[in-house]
Amino acid sequence: MTTEASNETLADQPNIIDMPDEELFEIAHPMWDDLIKYSNKGQYGKFVRKFSYDLLLGLNEIEVGKQFAKSEQTRSLDPDNDFLGTIRRGEHVSFLYRMRSTKKEGEWLGRMVLGYEKGEIRIFGASIF
Repeated sequence: MTTEASNETLADQPNIIDMPDEELFEIAHPMWDDLIKYSNKGQYGKFVRKFSYDLLLGLNEIEVGKQFAKSEQTRSLDPDNDFLGTIRRGEHVSFLYRMRSTKKEGEWLGRMVLGYEKGEIRIFGASIF
């Protein structure tokens, strides 16, 4: 088996922090909506489909699978959320959302980190806490 190394360097790749807000929002908000939808449905394969290679590599799939199957929080996210803002740092942009549950009282902070990987915008982190 052989693999080809990409000839693309970081200098050749666009930097997501240089994109205008409106362009970022058109990409990020539907990605966040998909994460919520697939989390609520328990569709792990669809949930991780836009994750970066490094994020996928670092996941403990057994633990994530258990959390996905057993966590009431990950299966009851209210799709009606409030976008709070962005944080731009290095080669990534974090998108912050106020989240609620359809089953639990209170609010949580949702975070999704986007950046470029091999010319495509991918998810480098996603959490709710």
